[in-house]
Amino acid sequence: MSMSDSDTSSQGGGASDYKNFRQITRDRLLYEMLRSAKRPDSKSNWKVLIMDKVTVKIISCSCKMADITDEGVSLVEDINKRRQPLPTMDAVYYIQPTKENVVMLLSDMAGRTPLYRDAYVYFSSSVPKELVNYIKKEPSLKSRLRAMKEMNLEYFAIDSQCFITDNAMALEELYGNEVMTRKGDECLNLMANRIATVFASLLEFPFVRYRAAKSLDPTTMTTISDLIPTKLAAAVWNCLMKYKALKNFNFPQTETCELLILDRSIDQIAPVIHEWTYDAMCHDLLNMEGNKYVHEVASKTGGASEKKEVLLEDHDPVWLELRHSHIADASERLHDKMTSFVSKNKAAQMHGSRGGSELSTRDLQKMVQALPQYSEQIDKLSLHVDIAAKINKIIRESGLKEVGQLEQDLVFGDAGTKEVINFLRTKPDAPRENKLRLLMIYAATHPEKFDSDKLAKLMELARLPSDDMSAVYNMKYLEQASDTKKSSIGAFSLKFDVHKKRHGLRKERTGEESTWQLSRFYPMIEDLIEKLSKNELPKEDYPCMNDPSPTFHGRTQSESAKMVEPPPAHSMRSRRTATWARPRNSDDGYSSDSVLRHASSDFKKMGRRVFVFIVGGATRSELRVCHKLTNKLKREVVLGSSSLDDPPQFITKLKLMTANDLSLDDLEI
Repeated sequence: MSMSDSDTSSQGGGASDYKNFRQITRDRLLYEMLRSAKRPDSKSNWKVLIMDKVTVKIISCSCKMADITDEGVSLVEDINKRRQPLPTMDAVYYIQPTKENVVMLLSDMAGRTPLYRDAYVYFSSSVPKELVNYIKKEPSLKSRLRAMKEMNLEYFAIDSQCFITDNAMALEELYGNEVMTRKGDECLNLMANRIATVFASLLEFPFVRYRAAKSLDPTTMTTISDLIPTKLAAAVWNCLMKYKALKNFNFPQTETCELLILDRSIDQIAPVIHEWTYDAMCHDLLNMEGNKYVHEVASKTGGASEKKEVLLEDHDPVWLELRHSHIADASERLHDKMTSFVSKNKAAQMHGSRGGSELSTRDLQKMVQALPQYSEQIDKLSLHVDIAAKINKIIRESGLKEVGQLEQDLVFGDAGTKEVINFLRTKPDAPRENKLRLLMIYAATHPEKFDSDKLAKLMELARLPSDDMSAVYNMKYLEQASDTKKSSIGAFSLKFDVHKKRHGLRKERTGEESTWQLSRFYPMIEDLIEKLSKNELPKEDYPCMNDPSPTFHGRTQSESAKMVEPPPAHSMRSRRTATWARPRNSDDGYSSDSVLRHASSDFKKMGRRVFVFIVGGATRSELRVCHKLTNKLKREVVLGSSSLDDPPQFITKLKLMTANDLSLDDLEI
């Protein structure tokens, strides 16, 4: 019986081959856990997989049901529900190390009539000693326990380069309070443990850097919320030191990567500004549930259209190609793909002959849908044509281009109070959410304008209800180094930090001219990651836990983090060529050309990984930047956060920070 992790995830690839972040996660779950749970002497290796509400979500982020079935799982069960006895089958438990789960395990497997033949138990994180002792006290379990192991995998890989810790209420629990509450401490500790399992799972030991707390001057105290990155960095560091000290765990003893811990205060604009990429527009404008989109499909029998649920994810090559493109670019490329498909298909040309006139994307779509032999190929392309058309319609009908232009002008210092007032006066019927988001951006860029009179007048002009006003006020809690004498929210006074004149929060990035309108905006982490990669991030603003600092965390734990152009020191997990990056033919008119472009980056030459963690929710623009910088820096950049929020979700969370008596259902966005 082993309570350790082992380096057994190198299925099907040599050490020189590269695996991305989510592939390593997937391989560990499928191969190290499920595949290893089998009897060498048994003819049938079908087994039951038992999980709790957290681990089922973890595995569903990285694996499909078909993957799990391929590894011999015939049934997936919830540990907290009554289950049918299957005494001829083995059970694999993938569970959190909680007292409740261990009690259920013993109830299942101890005694005279166990539910299953034998058990393979895999814990998602480190098991407390008292639980190990509790398990050992049950004598009848020992003979039925074929394996017990800590997987150290308790994070949610929601993208090939993004994970969340699933602390959805982090903003409410960590910000807006004068003191750190019990809920806040629990939130930070859970977050730290889950972040640490990322590094334990990948066998990476990071340089841990974090945004330091700042005070305006010696007379002001540092607020609790300003210390959150510092507290989280210390908690992550403590977890990593425990992994490093384990004798039977193959954890690296020297640094292999970099981790930068930030919070939402570094960029208040990214969560609310309209991001004009295809991915962001889908999630912002289409009321999607996660990656699930409900698509209306024309009935093949000629009846009423049918509703069909589809997932917009990496398995869809069209999505993979277009997701980070500007919506106008995505629309053009979809038209080009349709045209390419028709030009290569004589039947489509005959069906759609129009005497040489140019066909619209919708005409082309109807033509190819009339060819049943191509239905499988065209379904995905047709789906994206519909989505792009729906987004473009919303942009037109809501006047979003004008709002978007004003948002970006505010951020780059090209517009101010006058332009905002003019917009609110001339566009009284603009959607309420657009006006709210505009005023939130204005608040972040022009804090000194918001005394009580002007705020009341601006809100009155915008005709926003009081709960929308609270979202603007609560941005105060995300300010760095705010004055300890907090302004009274009840009196509608918003005194942002007047020492920081923030007109024009962004400078134009040199050497990055864009073809597309409304794509000037970039999130702050783009600059921070590039500076980190060049070793130009100021140590006083972003200290390193690995550096000697007796006043902070005692003894030196490692060498200083001074790194100039680090060598490609990879994690101790082997890396295999990403499956989505293997060459595939792209002459069917719809498959993704970008798959090949991704493959062109020579993964074997990738340098150290960079991890960036944002407390309080990350955005799709920040995820886009991580993909972009991976190709630019030749280093896999992995984004982590307490959650990945679209603007409506973020605004709801801001409102909840001071709405103690409200629930999520009470608030409309």
